[in-house]
Amino acid sequence: MAKSKLEYIWLDGYKPTQSLRSKTKIENNFSGKLEDCDMWCFDGSSTEQAPGGSSDCLLKPVFICPDPARKSAYLVMCEVLNSDGSAHESNGRATIEDDDNDFWFGFEQEYFLWDPETNKPLGFPSNGYPAPQGPYYCSVGAKNAFGRDIVEEHLDICLEAGLNVEGINAEVAAGQWEFQIFAKGAKEAGDQIWVARYLLERLGEKYGVAINWHCKPLGELDWNGSGMHANFSNTALRTCGEKGTYDAICSAFAPVVKEHIEVYGADNHLRLTGKHETQSIHQFSYGVSDRGASIRIPIATVEKGWKGWLEDRRPNSAADPYKVASRIIKTVKTAKY
Repeated sequence: MAKSKLEYIWLDGYKPTQSLRSKTKIENNFSGKLEDCDMWCFDGSSTEQAPGGSSDCLLKPVFICPDPARKSAYLVMCEVLNSDGSAHESNGRATIEDDDNDFWFGFEQEYFLWDPETNKPLGFPSNGYPAPQGPYYCSVGAKNAFGRDIVEEHLDICLEAGLNVEGINAEVAAGQWEFQIFAKGAKEAGDQIWVARYLLERLGEKYGVAINWHCKPLGELDWNGSGMHANFSNTALRTCGEKGTYDAICSAFAPVVKEHIEVYGADNHLRLTGKHETQSIHQFSYGVSDRGASIRIPIATVEKGWKGWLEDRRPNSAADPYKVASRIIKTVKTAKY
């Protein structure tokens, strides 16, 4: 009898930033298909999702892929439900209104590889700081690139798992890296980002390196923060062929800055200062090829005759991609074009 290991993964109820949780379920003669993954449960009183007197929360499988780092294993991303089957308040995925997958998302996930002993990024000396940022972005060589072995192994296992990673690069600060994931459908884009985050966290255990998702882990020092830029499109953006449609959709974001910032990650005021390729958290702007704007219109979109996508640069590295996508979709649907 063949036995398979299914790692059920979910998001806990911690605020303001949720964390990943998981546990292993052994199945006999498992088909590898999502429809054959059973509902499961967990103790919500241990994850800030239920009181002790009524602690059962349900795990609804929504995405599955192979787990390359374990034998006969799968990764199963789950939504959290209340015991009556309704969506738990922590369940951002359930708020996405994109049943026809008209919205496509590409997330640029930045993060720091963090040394738990020095409590600094890899590449930072235990006392003081490395040379100022400049040589680290897309760098090569032991003087400037730190933790490449972890990043390369993470890329390999993500690709082996079938995740649609479209690239990786070293980022502006020492010890800072990025991977990009794209999916045709907001829910699957979120699923894949969370599974990729899970794989990176677990891989860090092997190397004794933590993953720091905070948007500004170096405080107010002159180092870039970490974002999760959200590239998005719908049929209108992909096919309209006119600047007016883009202006109308971008303008729809202006009245709801507060609503977006609320789900774009904790402590974003530390990152969205108007410096380091950001717009101020208190302002909204958009522009062609403008990395200092809230929303950038990529030059490729213009060159293709106003057929393409937009990039919201405000979501930070610790934001929940489900909630980010949900809010963007809601706003785009209000645009008059």
